[in-house]
Amino acid sequence: MKKYDFIIIGAGISGCSLAYFLSLYSKNILLIDKNSDVAYGASGAAGAFLSPLLGIDNKFKTLVSNALNFSMNFYRNNFPNFLNDCGTVRIPKNITDEEKFQSYIPFMDFEFEKKDDGYFFPIGSTIKPYEICKALTNDIEKVFDYEVKSIKQLKENWQINEDYFASKLFLCTGSNIELIEEDYFDIRAVWGQKIDVLSSSKIDCNYHKECSLSQSIEINGKQKISIGATHNRFTSDMSDTSYNLNLKNINNLVHDEKTIKIINEDIEKLLNKAKDIKKIENVEVVDIKIGARASSIDYFPMVGSLVDSKNSFLKYPHIKNGTHIKNENLEIIPNLYTLNGVGGRGFVLGPYLANLLTNLVVKNEKLPEEIENFRLFSRWAKKLNNKGKN
Repeated sequence: MKKYDFIIIGAGISGCSLAYFLSLYSKNILLIDKNSDVAYGASGAAGAFLSPLLGIDNKFKTLVSNALNFSMNFYRNNFPNFLNDCGTVRIPKNITDEEKFQSYIPFMDFEFEKKDDGYFFPIGSTIKPYEICKALTNDIEKVFDYEVKSIKQLKENWQINEDYFASKLFLCTGSNIELIEEDYFDIRAVWGQKIDVLSSSKIDCNYHKECSLSQSIEINGKQKISIGATHNRFTSDMSDTSYNLNLKNINNLVHDEKTIKIINEDIEKLLNKAKDIKKIENVEVVDIKIGARASSIDYFPMVGSLVDSKNSFLKYPHIKNGTHIKNENLEIIPNLYTLNGVGGRGFVLGPYLANLLTNLVVKNEKLPEEIENFRLFSRWAKKLNNKGKN
């Protein structure tokens, strides 16, 4: 049974970014995924648009702005061939949206100017999702088509199935959190769809209104444009469709009728929204991808160590009475970490958060408290207390 310094489960943008930054400190790394290649889940279905978050100053906006600055510099300096640094026009949806934009101007973190029916942000870009994930993990040992059925703590190490040992284990599994046996760790799957089309219409930069529209790229005399993304939160049982978190390689499957119906409805929605942004003629859909983005209950990412709720309750039984315990005094699960909940901004947040998590693990540098998993435990414990009172 081979032992590694670091094992990462999940080869989307989060796991691939983490592999890159950890590899600066160790070459004894293994990246595992149930799919046949990197970026075969939500990351492969992403439009990978990189653009600012608009709004008044708050912690989430600051997080996204810091991440966008970091990740843009990271991509430009290390992988410029995969970055389309063309700028994005943000178009208000209606008068109310225009009024909101005007109210946000005093809080803008990035340069912009008036263009067309909206506002042009030079920093707005796209990154090639598969190519960047591939490049990030170019020198990393990988195992694909591998299903992790169990992770087991053995003293300070972790055993993956009966095959591998890890000194430190990282879970970057997106919407599927079956390996995390902690009830406070809550993720919602938001299914998105991206389509690539060929058109006779040329688009000179990225646009965003009710969907995102990429700058066109000429291919054999036609213009290739990416359009994304939809937001489906399924409340009914979808286990008999391709919208099933336990499936692998979902975009290589022959879809059932129920899935095809949803896909076709979403294609129509995306095309209508795109044509509301720019005139797109002679459209031919040439690629369709679906994937489940992982969104936390408060929209912030979920990064770092996991609280061991059982042992924390044993050590501090008064937590259940609503007593607050300092994060550093809670029991944590040793050498187990997450990088999850990046939602629809994975290619903005991924490299930034991976660097922060690497610095925590290697240099013991503290994470910003708003992205730590401790916050989820504290809220969950408080809710348990309130339920007990009722």
